[in-house]
Amino acid sequence: MNTKKFTILHSNDMHGDFLAEMREGEGKLIGGLSLLSGYINSVRNKEENVLFLIAGDMLQGSMIDAEYKGVSTIEIMNYLAPDGVTLGNHEFDYGLPHLLFLEKMANFPIVNTNLYIKKYHKRLMKPYIVLSKAGFDILIIGIITEDVVDAFKKDSEVGSFISLEEASAEVGRITNAYKNEDIDLTILLTHIGFEKDKELAKILKPEWGVDMIIGGHSHTILEKPEIVNGIIIAQAGVGTDQIGRFDILVDDDTNSIVDYKWELVPIDDEHSQKDKGLEEFIHSYKTEVDKKYSTIITKFIKKLEHHSRTEETELGNLVADIFKERAAVDVALIGSGSIRVKALEQAVTLGDFISCFPFQDTIIKLSVNGEQLKRMFSKFMNSENRREGGECYQVSRGIMAIFNETTNLLDSLSLNGKPVENENHYTISLQGYHYVNIKKFLNVDESELTQIAEPKLITTSQRDVIEEYFRRNQNLTSNIEGRLTYVK
Repeated sequence: MNTKKFTILHSNDMHGDFLAEMREGEGKLIGGLSLLSGYINSVRNKEENVLFLIAGDMLQGSMIDAEYKGVSTIEIMNYLAPDGVTLGNHEFDYGLPHLLFLEKMANFPIVNTNLYIKKYHKRLMKPYIVLSKAGFDILIIGIITEDVVDAFKKDSEVGSFISLEEASAEVGRITNAYKNEDIDLTILLTHIGFEKDKELAKILKPEWGVDMIIGGHSHTILEKPEIVNGIIIAQAGVGTDQIGRFDILVDDDTNSIVDYKWELVPIDDEHSQKDKGLEEFIHSYKTEVDKKYSTIITKFIKKLEHHSRTEETELGNLVADIFKERAAVDVALIGSGSIRVKALEQAVTLGDFISCFPFQDTIIKLSVNGEQLKRMFSKFMNSENRREGGECYQVSRGIMAIFNETTNLLDSLSLNGKPVENENHYTISLQGYHYVNIKKFLNVDESELTQIAEPKLITTSQRDVIEEYFRRNQNLTSNIEGRLTYVK
């Protein structure tokens, strides 16, 4: 038996989590890229054969990232020098042309095998890489989440093989064409969510030789990896508070993992020392950002929470009410995921605001009948939709929706105290991303949206709408009012 030990470190969904923080009651610094870099450096110095992999969503989530549209993030990632990265859905937040620019900036390989230019049937990115370590060859293949296709609905030139079966076929195509007896280890680097990773593993053919799936997107914290169809599956939560670590033994004769140990290593000042060079580099960005974004734009009466994407929240209610007023509609729906923080404190700085609302999207006004409106609420309040991967909404004042979790049906829907009637007409507003994906997210076909009136563009920037409202209105507040209620 000819074996060799490898150490694989893996992160996912880092979301611009650059800076360490002191958590209340813990008495130690937690997370941040300088501590993470310090840990990676120590492992690289101690162990002989180390790989550092990132399973998507490096971008978005911080002022430093948003101000420089990911350029700062890629420069910082160049400092971390990962051995391989796959795309997450947030890598596309600044648009496809900008992503291609960022990819050219990266000193590390970005792999994706199932995103195509449709007309020419050509992949946009490098589909795989082969890394050689200690005489062993490691094949890494990238797979993206179907959320990217949702973002590209307006771009008819770009498409993706996104079903699990199609993703599996892409893996088979790469391994059939490029994998040979010299490939000792095959890793799928995915961004499709932990449950989808397990489903994908079930349908991969054993002869393709996939050994591991290292994933992201669902922010899953594990006690130990799962093994499905002989494939080891792991993920490392979200942010930089922890990193996944595999210590594996690979057999060159059988091209397989014969032994492994995995742990989720906490990143804090007990487990690693700061990388002072990276700390200074990050603070060079932070200093410039703080100068620009430290001004207060509004003051709330109290801290406003957005504790859950699947439930009504104080902050969600406030934003939905702002959209309702701006669009002059009966009902405003706002995607819960477009609010990117758990809460906004009483004093809201411009930096806090942009961290909370990083996306520039349109607002569209639509006319629907009562039956279609009920269908929308039935779709997003459904128990299955509120599990991993579903799209949930915050709704404006006047709506009261009651959903029965036992029957999994909408019990009632009323507007301003009156039941929504199937034949009545109602105006609603949606963000552009949700409008172009209305069939998938809200179970209404685009062809139905012109039956009463043509959809109307209200604004090209939802963020401008919210910011101007905040600046004009001080001492704002909001409460949970029972707009979305779930009963057994």
